[in-house]
Amino acid sequence: MDYFKTIYNMVVSFKNRYPGTIAWRLKEHSKVAADHINDDEEVLYAFAAQKSLSSLNIASTFVIVVTDKRILLAQKRFFFGYFYYSITPDMFNDLTIQKGIIWGNVIIDTVKETIYLSNMSNGALQEVETVVSKYMMQEKRQYEQEISPEERENLKKELKDMSKYGE
Repeated sequence: MDYFKTIYNMVVSFKNRYPGTIAWRLKEHSKVAADHINDDEEVLYAFAAQKSLSSLNIASTFVIVVTDKRILLAQKRFFFGYFYYSITPDMFNDLTIQKGIIWGNVIIDTVKETIYLSNMSNGALQEVETVVSKYMMQEKRQYEQEISPEERENLKKELKDMSKYGE
């Protein structure tokens, strides 16, 4: 499967729905994310944001990918190398949304660190919150054996549809 094409198309679709989101070099970042998708994973949703606490830092674009197993954050560096982070459901603690005048922030709290995703269009905040929250709640329930296979497939379809059409 061509994960790059899937991820890139989802990110471009997100950027088209929310053009106020500041994001650069989406192809390069999508390639890094695609390289880290395992063969047994399914890409459900992808978007772009700045991984920074400051809204003035506009050169730290990351592509964020939600798969059926984890959340990936990927950035191709300007000259060589890349940055890559993986958040598994057992590491996820909480999600916070901060809405500002022009842009908003999504804050993902994990066991190890807090990840700040900034300079996102205010319209995108609710969609991203819905996707990440639903995904994480489902995955945590699955660890406790509370979720049926039908529920899992329904959520996968719902997240993929959000990636195509928005909320």
